Amino acid sequence: MRRPALIASALAAAAVVAAGVLVLVGSGSSRGAYLVRAIFDDASFAATGEDVRIAGADVGTVRALGVTRSNQAAVTLAIDNPAFVPFHADATCAIRPQSLIGEEYVDCLPGSAGSPPLPLIRSGPGAGSHYLPVTRTSSPIDFDIVQDTSTMPVRQALAVIIDEFGTGLAARGSDLNAVIHRANPALEQTDRVLAILDAQNRVLAKLATDSDRVLGPLAAVRNRLAGFVREADVTAVAAAARARQISQTFHLLPAYLSALRPLMADLGRLAAQGTPVMSELGASAGALDSELQNLTPFAAAARTALLRLGAAVSQAQPSLVATMPLAARLRSLGAVGRPASANLALLLESLQHTGAIDQLMALLFNGAVAGNGFDSLGHYLRSEPLVSTCTNYATSPVPGCSADFGQAAAAAASATAHSAPVVAGALRAAAVAAARPDPIVASALRAAEPYVQRATGALRGVLGYLLGAG
Repeated sequence: MRRPALIASALAAAAVVAAGVLVLVGSGSSRGAYLVRAIFDDASFAATGEDVRIAGADVGTVRALGVTRSNQAAVTLAIDNPAFVPFHADATCAIRPQSLIGEEYVDCLPGSAGSPPLPLIRSGPGAGSHYLPVTRTSSPIDFDIVQDTSTMPVRQALAVIIDEFGTGLAARGSDLNAVIHRANPALEQTDRVLAILDAQNRVLAKLATDSDRVLGPLAAVRNRLAGFVREADVTAVAAAARARQISQTFHLLPAYLSALRPLMADLGRLAAQGTPVMSELGASAGALDSELQNLTPFAAAARTALLRLGAAVSQAQPSLVATMPLAARLRSLGAVGRPASANLALLLESLQHTGAIDQLMALLFNGAVAGNGFDSLGHYLRSEPLVSTCTNYATSPVPGCSADFGQAAAAAASATAHSAPVVAGALRAAAVAAARPDPIVASALRAAEPYVQRATGALRGVLGYLLGAG
C-alpha cells in the first residue's frame, strides 16, 4: 500500500533533517579570534570552515555548529580580522548560498558603533563567545530546494512532511508565525511599523490635517523661513565657538537660581500687594490713553519749538560764554559789596517801618508849599528863599518889587557848573583811591564814571532850565 511507503519516506526525510542539525564540533581552537555564538532557526546546510563575510569581504570562518535546548542551531563564528570587531547589539547574520553545489557562507553586519557590544557568555555552552540572539539572524530557503518541490518524489514527500507537520504543529501556530517572521526580518520590522501606525492612526490623521494648516502659512513666508535658517546657522556657529563659556553659564545657573529665589519671593509679595494698584490703573487706562492722544498735537508743536529753541541756544552760546569773565567779576563785586548791601537793606527796612520816607516827602511837599509865592496867576516856585516886603500876597504891582531873578539865577547856574567837575573829580579820585585796596571795586567805579558824567550833565540842564540863563 502507498500509505506505509509514504510514512517510510516521511521518516526518511525527517531523519535527513535531523541529521542536518546534529552537533558537529570542530577540533581546532580559535585563539586570538573574536567569537560570536549566533542562534539560527535552521542551519542544516552550514558546515564548519565555511566563510564569514562582511560586505563581501572574508573576515572569518564558521568554527563550530551545535543545537540549543530549544532545538535551534547554534553557529560559532570566528572573526579573524580585528577591523570588524566587536559586534554590536544591532548586528545581523544570515546564511546565504555561495555556489550551485550547495556551499554556503555566513553574511554578517557588525552593527552600528552607537549600540552596545554583544554580551559575553561567561559560562555554559559557548562560554567565551559573544551571544547573537535568533531575532538578529535569518536562514533563507535555497532556490534549489524550492525547485525540487516540482519533481514527483519530492512533491509527494513534501506533502507527507506538510501533513505530518500539520499534525505536529497543531496548537503551535504562534510558534510557526514567529519562525516565519524570523525567517525574514523585514516581515517582523514591517509588522512592528504597522502596529505602531495602527496605534497612532488618529494622531497621523490629525498630523495630516494640522500639517496642511501649518505648511500653508509657512509657504507664504518661505523666504523669511530660509533667512531664519541661515541666521540660525550663524548663531549656532557662534555658539559652538563659545561652547565652553555657555557650559560654564549652565554650570553656574543652579547657584544663580538659588540666590534668585529670595528676590522672586519678594517680587511675589510685591505683586500680591500691587494688585489693587494695578486694578485701579487698569480702570484709569482709558482716561490716560485719551489724555496721551490729546497731548499728541501739543508734542508735535513743542517739537518744532524745541528745535528752534535749540538753534537759538546754539547761536547764543558764544555770547553767553563771552560773558563768563564779566559774571566772575560781578560775583567778586557782589561778594565785596555784601556788607554794604546788608547795611543798606537794614537802613531801607528801618526807613520803611518808621515811615521816614513818607515823612520826608511830606516835609518836602509842605516846605515847597510854604516857601512858594502866590500872585494873580497862581502859585509860583521860588528858586531861593526871600524874606522882604515883596513876598506878601498882592493883587497889584508894588513899587520896588520886581520878578527879575537874573543875577541870582546866573550865580546858581555858575555854582552848578563849577560843582559838576568837582563831583566828577571826586568820583575819579575815589576810584583811584579805591584801586589801591581792591582793583575790582576800582574797575567797577571806572565803569560807572560815564554814567555819573551823563547824570551830571542832565542835572546841569535841569538847573539851567529852572533858573534861566544868566
